[in-house]
Amino acid sequence: MKLAQRIQSLMLGASLLAAGLSAHAVTDSVGGPAIRQLNFQTPVTPIATQIYSLHTLMLVICLVIFVAVFGVMFYSILKHRKSLGHKSATFHESTTVEIAWTIIPFLIVIGMALPATKTVVAMKDTSNADITIKATGMQWKWGYDYLKGEGEGISFLSNLSTPREQVNDPTKTKNAEYLIEVDNDVVVPVNKKVRIVTTANDVIHAWAIPAFGVKQDAIPGFVRDTWFKAEKVGVYRGQCSELCGKEHAFMPIVVNVVSAEDYTKWVDGKKKEMASKADDPNKVWTVDELKQRGEKVYAANCVACHQASGKGVPGAFPALDGDPVVNGPRPAQIDILLNGKNNKMPAWKGVLSDTEIASVITYTRNNWSNHAAENIVQPAEVLAARK
Repeated sequence: MKLAQRIQSLMLGASLLAAGLSAHAVTDSVGGPAIRQLNFQTPVTPIATQIYSLHTLMLVICLVIFVAVFGVMFYSILKHRKSLGHKSATFHESTTVEIAWTIIPFLIVIGMALPATKTVVAMKDTSNADITIKATGMQWKWGYDYLKGEGEGISFLSNLSTPREQVNDPTKTKNAEYLIEVDNDVVVPVNKKVRIVTTANDVIHAWAIPAFGVKQDAIPGFVRDTWFKAEKVGVYRGQCSELCGKEHAFMPIVVNVVSAEDYTKWVDGKKKEMASKADDPNKVWTVDELKQRGEKVYAANCVACHQASGKGVPGAFPALDGDPVVNGPRPAQIDILLNGKNNKMPAWKGVLSDTEIASVITYTRNNWSNHAAENIVQPAEVLAARK
C-alpha cells in the first residue's frame, strides 16, 4: 500500500514538473536563434551565404585532414606494432617527405585563403548603398538615424520591450522573443543594399545580425561601417556583441525586411508620426503634464541605470532620490542631461528633445522623496541651454 502511494506521489510530482516546464517552454525565435541549433542561422544575404559556404568548406577540409592524418597514424600503429614482429626503422631525412609536407599544406592554405579573402573584401565594400542608416550604441539601447536614401530624416530609439517582470521574476512565462524584442524595429526594403554606419556615445558596443552575416563594432569617437542586402522578407534578430556593462544582455537588434511598397508606406507613416510628436519648445506646460510625460521618458531611457525607485546602483550609478543636483538649481541638472558627466552619464542633447529633457527633469524633481524648490523646467529653458 505504501509503495503504491509513493509511486502515485512520484507520478503526481512528475506531472506537475512537466506542466511547469511546458509553461516555461522555450520555442524557436522567428529570425533568431533556434532550439538545439548546431549550425549558423539560415543566411538571407549574399555575404551570409558566402560565410556559411566558407564555414562548410573549412569544416570539410579539416575533417579530411583529421581522417587522413589519424587514419595513417592508427594504421601504422596497428599494422606495424612490435607484437607482430616489426622493428622500428632508422632514418634521418627524406627529401620527398620534406617536399610533400611543405607543398601540400601550402596548397591547402591557398585553397582556403582565396575564397576567404574574396568574402572579406566583399564585406568591406559599402559603396553604392541604396540606404544609409547610422546605428548609435548607448547604455543600453540603440539609436537609429536614416541618413541617405528613402526614409532620410527618420530617427528613433530602439529599446528592449520584454517586460521587466519577466526578467526579474524567474517564475514568469517567457515568450519566444524573450530578450530579443524591441519597441521600434529597424525597417528596410528587401533586395536593397543597406549601409550601416556604427558609432557609440559611451562605451564599445557591436551591431550584429547573424542571419545577415554582419557584426561591426560601435566605438565612441569613431565611425565604422558595414552593409547587408536582405533577399528575403521577414524579421531578423541580433544583439549587442561587445560586453558593454550590466545591461549588455538587454540590447537586442531587430530588423524588419519588407517589400518596397510596404517600406514606402512605413516611411510615410513614420514621418507623420515624427511630425506629430515634434513639440513646440516655446509651449508652456503644467507640472502635472511634464511629470506624466517625464515618467515615460524615464522608463524608456533612465530606469536601467537609476532604477524605477530612483535608488541607482551603488558604486556605479548615483541615486536620484535625494540627490543634491536633482534638488538643487535647475541649470546644473539641465547641463548634465544635455552634456553628460564623467563618461558614465551620456549626453542626451542629440537623443532627446527639449520637451523630453524638460519633462524627465521635472519628473525626477517631483518624484520619490524629492521636493525641489525649483520643481519645474520648461522646454524653452532647455533650448536656451543648448546655445
